[in-house]
Amino acid sequence: MYFYKQKLLHASQLKKLYDHKYSCTNVSLMDPFLQPWWCWLVSKVPLWLAPNLITIVGLLINIATTLILISFSPNGREEPPRWSSALCGIGLFIYQSLDAIDGKQARRTNSSSPLGELFDHGCDSISTVFVALSACISVQLGYYPRWMFFQCFCAMTLFYCAHWQTYVSGTLRFGRIDVTEAQCTIIGIHLISAIFGPSIWMTKVRLGST
Repeated sequence: MYFYKQKLLHASQLKKLYDHKYSCTNVSLMDPFLQPWWCWLVSKVPLWLAPNLITIVGLLINIATTLILISFSPNGREEPPRWSSALCGIGLFIYQSLDAIDGKQARRTNSSSPLGELFDHGCDSISTVFVALSACISVQLGYYPRWMFFQCFCAMTLFYCAHWQTYVSGTLRFGRIDVTEAQCTIIGIHLISAIFGPSIWMTKVRLGST
């Protein structure tokens, strides 16, 4: 039974996918500190567990925790419960960890493939939307819809540009301040909202004498 009559990828595109070799350069500031945790974590993962399953579980956890946050503040203005912000931060940390070890698990089980990499980045593209939205809600950015749009637009544009660069150059490049640093910053935002309440981001700071 066919749900789509036309081929999604042409023969030339399939050949490029088949010939693709993973290439990555990473000078991230935080990755070296997190690598021991990721290496320890993947060592505890059973060999029979498929890397793509790790990827999808991380994505689903991230989506679920974000949807819980959205349910309490659908327009980004209501103050969500502190526990929902904490849950979102934990969900993002789990997603980050699982996203970091799926490739390690693939190499560990000798099951790396271009299709697996494509699946991983496809899940990342979906996750980017939810991560950006959760950050906006945790700081009640709904009061400033233009800034909210700008933040979400920047997140998705940067993701697209990073992968367009990979498509052109053949190498995925992570800078000193990149996705890991952004994720850790957003985790920090969620934790601050959980500890002090989301309204802390609405506090007005007076500069200079009046």
